[in-house]
Amino acid sequence: MFEFITDEEERGQVGIGTLIVFIAMVLVAAIAAGVLINTAGFLQSKSQETGQQSTKQVSNRLQEVVTVGQVSDNGVTDVNVTVTQAPGAGEIDLSNATINWIGPSGTETLTHKSAGQTDWVFTTTAVKNSDGTTDSTVLNDADDRFNINFNLSTSTGISNGPGLLQEGQSVTIKINTMAGATTTIRFTVPESLGKKDAVEL
Repeated sequence: MFEFITDEEERGQVGIGTLIVFIAMVLVAAIAAGVLINTAGFLQSKSQETGQQSTKQVSNRLQEVVTVGQVSDNGVTDVNVTVTQAPGAGEIDLSNATINWIGPSGTETLTHKSAGQTDWVFTTTAVKNSDGTTDSTVLNDADDRFNINFNLSTSTGISNGPGLLQEGQSVTIKINTMAGATTTIRFTVPESLGKKDAVEL
């Protein structure tokens, strides 16, 4: 016996095949769309994070107010740099900062003083702290004024201090905050210290 396939059956088989192909295309398109959406979300998140980091590197800087040197034995024994937040800066924690001191005796990288340290370090004191706390490391207001102090005397037990600054000598310091922003400050000791107890640098 011969079995004949009618036109209706052929059209039905073609329709089922087309439906299967259509469903497969829809599934592939859905998967591709999901991947694209995930990728776009990831790229957006990364771009926002990168933008925030870049903004902090530019804006979270310090600004020098004044630099003063304490004079003894015809040399500068201490340097006090008064700093504040640069315009647009956020909170800056000086205890997490590092400072590169570039002076006549060479270059040193300093950290904030912690208990038990014998290396040369820098210290901070609050001149004006708007939040009323005794914290002398975190600048969180444009009105805050903190001193960054460098003790240069080798008689205090530090192991790698530079010694006193003499007349006419110049120093560059680079203050690097945790956000990656760098503030460069240059100062020069006056040509004559005379009998002064302190000088503006």
